[in-house]
Amino acid sequence: MTDDAILCLEEVKESMDHALQHLDKEFLKVRAGKANPSMLAGVRVDYYGVPTPIERTANINTPDARQIIVQPFDKTTIHAIEKAILAANLGFNPQNEGEILRINVPPLTEERRHDMVRKAKSIVEETKIGIRNARRAGNDEAKRLEKDGIAEDETKHLVDEIQKLTDQYIEKVDHLFTLKEKDIMTV
Repeated sequence: MTDDAILCLEEVKESMDHALQHLDKEFLKVRAGKANPSMLAGVRVDYYGVPTPIERTANINTPDARQIIVQPFDKTTIHAIEKAILAANLGFNPQNEGEILRINVPPLTEERRHDMVRKAKSIVEETKIGIRNARRAGNDEAKRLEKDGIAEDETKHLVDEIQKLTDQYIEKVDHLFTLKEKDIMTV
């Protein structure tokens, strides 16, 4: 393969890696019944007038599978953090214990578990679209390289390699979804 073809293949792989990383981040937000600090990812606290991610305002940990403890770095912001968690509409009702917020994570109902699986499935579809977009961009680049003078068999080989890469990444995504679905449906 020519240097241009190898570079094209590496760019496609990098785009597909980004899609997988995005999937991992999104899956952390999908609740699977066990308490996890990432459940609060995306919560923004009004920290002295500036919307700030909750993880920058407090220490968040899980002492067991049913609780999340939020300990503010600055004790005076505990009410703002409590308000932000309630406003995020995550279905949590934090208990203010003065210096910490205790969040009891309720067990998921069967219906809620199915909703979570549907949400995970839609995240998977978005990821697959990202992977296919990377494939299309790679194939377009291969056609451009052919116009610029690389051999036709070289282009065909590049397109075949891009397709193999796409198939591998789609398979990884399906495997990750199977694991996540099993995690969500496990009581």
